[in-house]
Amino acid sequence: MSDEWPAFDVERDAPTFALLHLASQMLGKLRVAHAPWANHGWHVTLLPVAEGLAMPPIAAGGQRFELIIDLCAHAIALRTSKGVRDKLPLQSTSIAALHHDLIDMLDRHGLPSNFNGRPNEVADAIPFAEDDLQRSYDRNSAERLRDALARIVPIFERFRAGFAGKASPVHFFWGSFDLAVTRFSGRSAPPHPGGIPGLPDRVTREAYSHEVSSAGFWPGGVTAAEPIFYSYAYPEPDGFRSAIITPALARFDETLGEFVLPYEAVRAAADPDAALTSFLQSTYDAAANLAGWDRIALEREPVAP
Repeated sequence: MSDEWPAFDVERDAPTFALLHLASQMLGKLRVAHAPWANHGWHVTLLPVAEGLAMPPIAAGGQRFELIIDLCAHAIALRTSKGVRDKLPLQSTSIAALHHDLIDMLDRHGLPSNFNGRPNEVADAIPFAEDDLQRSYDRNSAERLRDALARIVPIFERFRAGFAGKASPVHFFWGSFDLAVTRFSGRSAPPHPGGIPGLPDRVTREAYSHEVSSAGFWPGGVTAAEPIFYSYAYPEPDGFRSAIITPALARFDETLGEFVLPYEAVRAAADPDAALTSFLQSTYDAAANLAGWDRIALEREPVAP
């Protein structure tokens, strides 16, 4: 097996990531419509799995079903507790056609298929059913995203394991199309100001009801951009933006309001795992120290497998 992290190219990869972003929103919105609400909206996130990204199972009519964005088979795969297996290819389609075919596949198996039809957190969002633009899908772009997640997820999981306090799973937010892990101080936070385009303020305020230090990986999505790692704190403590963060290529992005580290800087590092771990740890250290978290009570040594 190669030790090299896969390389990304915005021009080549952006069309595929845009399609996957919108496809992931359909799965997430299905879960919003048919699963009970959990704190911080964690119940609707997708989970990184070996094949790609999975919607947690939904209960329906005495059975459970799940959908997976399968980046090995290049399809949306359906699996049910009664043994049903079906799939919907991702290649060479429009979002409208994918939306229609997903609903048709669920209806064909007697499963719930209704969900909100407008993308979230997308500027000038076009309803799925009306997005007739022909989308290109490059299998290699999708596989490199899958392989990057295979490298990143274990590092995030190891980082999460060093926290004894409340922490999120390592999960994937389909609204913004990013992998994230979040630590909580245990203290309530002031109401979030909201105002995130395409995201109801009530959802944002539920997500940030308590003080957090959060980090993640954003490969780009409907917005074509160089992939980055990020880290932020809410509420942001005084002095956070000027904190010394490692590795040296990390910086605070005033537009995003968070520390960022280019994915390419990690990929090209002599030890990518160590470079990413130092970014996660140093940004958390800055947030926790400046905000006065009870680190003795909240932290622990990660337990080896």
